[in-house]
Amino acid sequence: MSLKAIAKELGLSVTTVSRALNGYDDVSKETRARVEATAQARGYRPNTFARRLKMGKIDAVGLVFPVHPVPLNNSVFMEMVGEISRELARHEIDLLLIADDDLADSHSYMRLVQSRRVDALIVAHTLDNDPRLRQLQAANFPFLALGRSQLAAPYAWFDFDNHAGMYQATQRLIALGHQRIALLGENNSQAFITQRREGWRDALKAHQLNDSGLRMLPPTRRAGYKATMDLLAQPVPPTAIVTDCNTLGDGAAMALQTLGQLHGDNAVSLVVYDGLPPDSIVETDVAAVIQSTREGVGRQIADMVRHLIAGVPVDQLQALWQPDFLPGATLHTPA
Repeated sequence: MSLKAIAKELGLSVTTVSRALNGYDDVSKETRARVEATAQARGYRPNTFARRLKMGKIDAVGLVFPVHPVPLNNSVFMEMVGEISRELARHEIDLLLIADDDLADSHSYMRLVQSRRVDALIVAHTLDNDPRLRQLQAANFPFLALGRSQLAAPYAWFDFDNHAGMYQATQRLIALGHQRIALLGENNSQAFITQRREGWRDALKAHQLNDSGLRMLPPTRRAGYKATMDLLAQPVPPTAIVTDCNTLGDGAAMALQTLGQLHGDNAVSLVVYDGLPPDSIVETDVAAVIQSTREGVGRQIADMVRHLIAGVPVDQLQALWQPDFLPGATLHTPA
């Protein structure tokens, strides 16, 4: 069915039907509802290509993520991507995943920028001083950074208070009496990782405790397992461990379970950022720092992107979410 047929059936002009379907506010709610109901009943689908040409929009957003380290094996990241995609799809906007090698001479996302094949970019896993964001600002191209960076001009960003999350977790352990608190952290310079590391360090410094328990590792279960085994084999082992990602946390939990130190009189306290992954074989309710629901995060990011495309000023598109601490069953006073 065409716009013309819908207009004839409802006794309206083609222009009114078109504006109703495109959400213009000069069409009454009653008329818009009639038009939408008829279009849906008759199986009408708009000519998307023509509408995009007319409105100067592509109805596509690119999500740029790093190749090193690849985040696609991170369940938290993938759940968030799924929710963003689902929410944008409700507004007929496609989400394109763009792998970017920050070590390459040229970046694939810039081809999309230069040819205007997307309306905006979401840049994930930002760096403290991110050349990608500077490049996009220089090109005057709309983007939303997932994480804060050091830029001279304002920009749109969404972030969690990663420093506060790790600081709070470490303070809880110190309050229980722990003085030897190890951190298993990812070995990269992405902003959220450095923020979590500094949160741990600042909490230790506030109580004159040393940071000799830092282990910077690839974000894998194997690395978390081996590092935990090595730490607990030391003459004076840590009495508590925090991890800045859930794959390292899962490896640490498996090591503690293997050693019989996840529970009992000789237990080592464990706090895992983002909680254990869904496929973990460890069934204990592990203490965790949680960054809200994936649905809420996806909805917030998708809404910010749509406002960015609509021309809302970037200094009005900045959101910092506070994490929650869940005590779990792996908090113990030191033996």
